[in-house]
Amino acid sequence: MTEREFEAKLAELDRLLNDPEVRLDPDRVWSLLAELNARTVPAATPRAAR
Repeated sequence: MTEREFEAKLAELDRLLNDPEVRLDPDRVWSLLAELNARTVPAATPRAAR
């Protein structure tokens, strides 16, 4: 996922959660969260215990 795609998905998620004019679609919210999480998980994975 490119930086532009990541930002677009983040913006869509923000709109779904915060814009009162947009109908909340839980399936789309979870889908976006999964896609965004897939990109950020490697950086967030803790190091192995020593």
